[in-house]
Amino acid sequence: MAKSPDAWAIWIVGLPGSGKSSLVQEVYSHLTSQGYDPVILEMDERRKAYFPEPTYSAEEREQAYFLFVDEAASLVAQGKSVLMDGSAYKKSMRVYGRQMIPRFAEIFVQCELEEAIKRESSRPEGKVMAGLYQKALERRETGRQFSGLGEVIGVDVEFEVDPQAELIIDNTHLSLDETLGKALHFLDSWLSDA
Repeated sequence: MAKSPDAWAIWIVGLPGSGKSSLVQEVYSHLTSQGYDPVILEMDERRKAYFPEPTYSAEEREQAYFLFVDEAASLVAQGKSVLMDGSAYKKSMRVYGRQMIPRFAEIFVQCELEEAIKRESSRPEGKVMAGLYQKALERRETGRQFSGLGEVIGVDVEFEVDPQAELIIDNTHLSLDETLGKALHFLDSWLSDA
């Protein structure tokens, strides 16, 4: 029987390449080893379900995030705890999460843009376009358009930091293990305060 009858949602947010998805996977592994049974919701995957033929517009992205929160809130209402993996660059997206989900925490993985660009440049093509930052920077400098490339957080739009986030980890110079240690230190206390 899984722990935590009071379901919760933890949203791990940050720039593309900040390490948030790797952190989600590590947190998930730790929590399952402790008897929790969370569901992972990945925005990159869910967005394709919400918009099978995406336009990559700013309006579509915003709508996708509200659908993402609604999906997480529905799971929590069913008694399932959720780890949310998505950049959520607008503070209003995370505020909506707080409004919709009674037991909610934001973990912001802060990372300097230069480091995020470096990390992202080594990511293979997958759920997200490879070379995201390089293409966005080239588009900004030359006007060249790339099919399927919407606004890129950190280049075209800023990440809106919420100083009220439950945990802010600057992992610019941290390893994944160090970042995980900080997240687990917070979560051990936060989850026991139910």
